[in-house]
Amino acid sequence: MTHGRAIALMVLVTLMWSIAGVLTRHLEAARTFEVTFWRSFFNAAFMAVALLLWKGRGLWEELRHGAWPLWVSGVMWSVMYTCFMVALTLTTVANVLVTMALGPLMTALLARLTLRHRLPAHTWGAIVVAGAGIAWMYGREWAVAELRHLVGTLVALGVPLAAAINWTVIQHTTQQPNDARRRDMLPAVLIGAVISAAVTLPLAWPFQARAHDLGLLATLGVFQLAVPCLIAVQLARVLPAPEVALLALLEVIFGVAWAWLGANEVPSPHALQGGMLVLGALVFNEAVGLRRTARVSTVPLSEISLTRQGDQRWH
Repeated sequence: MTHGRAIALMVLVTLMWSIAGVLTRHLEAARTFEVTFWRSFFNAAFMAVALLLWKGRGLWEELRHGAWPLWVSGVMWSVMYTCFMVALTLTTVANVLVTMALGPLMTALLARLTLRHRLPAHTWGAIVVAGAGIAWMYGREWAVAELRHLVGTLVALGVPLAAAINWTVIQHTTQQPNDARRRDMLPAVLIGAVISAAVTLPLAWPFQARAHDLGLLATLGVFQLAVPCLIAVQLARVLPAPEVALLALLEVIFGVAWAWLGANEVPSPHALQGGMLVLGALVFNEAVGLRRTARVSTVPLSEISLTRQGDQRWH
């Protein structure tokens, strides 16, 4: 997969992720942990069927013999699933998405510490500018927030923290030099859904969701969660972890727009201005990255060979 195609698919992933807030606002009876349970349940059901059709009995072998990265990733997926939906029931869509926008910075720092990634200056600059845009968007709202909104924001912090660990673990696994040590991380999405559903089931009882709510929650479990997460895991093999997290910031813009259009959660002028900063930072970072990729691909092979020989003689 080319870098440009991977970026386009990641944008599609963020668009699918972004519908969670607006659909949640149209639930009639389901609340808090029941919302989380049903979304994770439908996610797990879809993932189990899809992976069984794809892998057959090999799925159980992968789960039984899965190394630590598979299970760490699964636990991180469960934290992301649970914290995200619980936070949405406590505070506004915008507050949750803005808190999640801390993900690129957390991922970049963690990848730098654990994987020794050297991020280019333009990526660091994009993270800083995007962070400034996020702060400008909702800084004033946080200053006068009610206790419920503050608790929701604290719960939402679990999402970018778990995401940073998750993307770093996935990238660590895909970069292993030994093929035998490279694990397929797709079953981790299933593990996360099962853990999230199991943990929230006792807290969700007794169920109150009706047919209308179950339809929306099934949509969330399959099309807002399972399908885009499967795509995102595959894209993590192509895109660096910090870049995946940075592109995921588009979910903030898309999610706020959906909540505005579909749930009358009107963003303030500061939100619109900050959103433009975020989009500008993303476009700038990706444009520079694509230009560098194109420049490297046009370097003659003879020059690369001479450079490598020169490096060998120097050392």
